[in-house]
Amino acid sequence: MGKKKSNLPGEEHLLLPTPPSNCGIVDTHTHLASTFAWYRGKYPAGQFTTVYELVRGLYAARGVEAIVDVWCEAPVQKIWKEFADSALDEGDRKEKWGGMDYWFVMGVHPHDAKHYTDEVEQDIIEAMAHPRCVGWGEMGLDYHYDNSPRDIQQAVFTRQLRHAIRLGKPLTIHTREADDDTEQILKAEVPKDHRIHIHCFTDSPAFAQKLLDHFPNLYIGITGVITYASNQDTSTVVRTLASPSPSSSPASTKPLRILLETDAPYMVPGNLYDSLPPMRGKLPLCHSAMVPWTAAFVAGVANKAGAGGDRVDGVKEGVEGANGKEGEWDANRVMREAREGARAVYGI
Repeated sequence: MGKKKSNLPGEEHLLLPTPPSNCGIVDTHTHLASTFAWYRGKYPAGQFTTVYELVRGLYAARGVEAIVDVWCEAPVQKIWKEFADSALDEGDRKEKWGGMDYWFVMGVHPHDAKHYTDEVEQDIIEAMAHPRCVGWGEMGLDYHYDNSPRDIQQAVFTRQLRHAIRLGKPLTIHTREADDDTEQILKAEVPKDHRIHIHCFTDSPAFAQKLLDHFPNLYIGITGVITYASNQDTSTVVRTLASPSPSSSPASTKPLRILLETDAPYMVPGNLYDSLPPMRGKLPLCHSAMVPWTAAFVAGVANKAGAGGDRVDGVKEGVEGANGKEGEWDANRVMREAREGARAVYGI
């Protein structure tokens, strides 16, 4: 019996072609240790043998200026300090990270809420004092998987919020199919002017609008999942944000209030494949250099709003957004808006 042929693309496809934007890339939510582990798992004989080599080879080579690395396991992975300490010195950032700015947030994901302890909490509080730490998270509620009981999720979420607010740290929030409880807890615990990143938003547009209306410094995180035909809600949120008010011009200058992120190693943008040479299978992981393709798709969605459109047409949005044919949005404008968002929320 013959050996089954692998559908794994060669690792050379991970070094991406020229992106649909010439702006520097800021990935506001990625899991770098997991991304490197996935890479080594898929390509055990791969050319990158350290996380620093991976970043220099795939990220710095394609204009990734900064990342916000997310540590959200319980117990806390001790390797976080090696990464963060190696980014303290400008010379180390140039030598190890290829000049990329490394920042991080830390918290406990709702999946791990059942493992939250006083010891875990103390480890996080100590990490908050590190000069490269820019926020607390990701934390929140996840009723899709319910990997931790809901009452424990709510208690741990509230506990983390109180510490983050006491320390003045921006919030990185995970919420999935928990609209009412997330809204209630945030409004009860968080000052209206606090800085908030709702990471990888996929829930109802009405829920997003409630949060945006109440918290003026809240931003919506957009990942490659916006390109998937199974997800229309995120595009609806973007269209609402991009829609000019009745009294404004089509080229409205109101802030888009989004952040661009990957959630790597998850969620490769679907429109990326239009830019890649033919290959067998699909890329086995996402990484930070893919952000411009998400921006191109967002631009296509925003242009539909400006043109009065009410439907998203999948990958074609990314092409239109890259070329700027339908309206005032293109990938560069989306990248710049999201860059300002990263400064507003995380100060980076």
